[in-house]
Amino acid sequence: MRIDRFLSNLPRFNRQQVRLLLAQRRIRIDGQAVSDPKAEVREFSHVQLDDEVLQAGKPARYFMLHKPMGCVSATRDPQHRTVLDLLDEPQPQDLHIAGRLDYNTTGLMLITNDGSWSRRLTQPQTKLPKIYYVETEQPIGPEYIETFARGLYFAFEDLTTLPAQLEILGPRSARLSIVEGRYHQVKRMFGHFNNKVLRLHRESMGPLTLDPSLAPGEYRPLSDSELSLI
Repeated sequence: MRIDRFLSNLPRFNRQQVRLLLAQRRIRIDGQAVSDPKAEVREFSHVQLDDEVLQAGKPARYFMLHKPMGCVSATRDPQHRTVLDLLDEPQPQDLHIAGRLDYNTTGLMLITNDGSWSRRLTQPQTKLPKIYYVETEQPIGPEYIETFARGLYFAFEDLTTLPAQLEILGPRSARLSIVEGRYHQVKRMFGHFNNKVLRLHRESMGPLTLDPSLAPGEYRPLSDSELSLI
């Protein structure tokens, strides 16, 4: 929320006092003095009045996981292992998934406690490309490229998918780039040609690519350089 609203919500300050504190640059967010009433305060922000801590904040956490087959993209599930069960981290209940994968789909999964960051990754208007490696039951022909580039009509949602890029790698393998995340979208796109997807693996989301050193089920924190890309 805005810093002026954050301060006004504290019972000790009225609006006039808030304006004065900001004008005097006595408020610091993450060590930086602020005077703009629109300056953003997040749940992770450290907020001070002079040397008094008004909000200690908490560390933001960002992880890259190589999702294996046979686990669900959920925080908890009564029957199946979840991707959060693979993490040996404190307060796992604070974490959530940025961009889900199907039960038997493998590859890059991003997990965080930062809701603003995950929304930037997954909201449709961002149009962040997601790249998948696909293996199919039947051969993949050149007509797939043109059809996916035009978009496919999904009757259930009454919409046409946004243009997607397909690179044919072999008779039954391809690399597909999409900017949406519709329900079972990749499988339904190939299903348009009655071609069953046998293997689906997400290689990247936008500028973030799965670390090849991570075995299925392994994870690591995102580096500062990776976080700067989003």
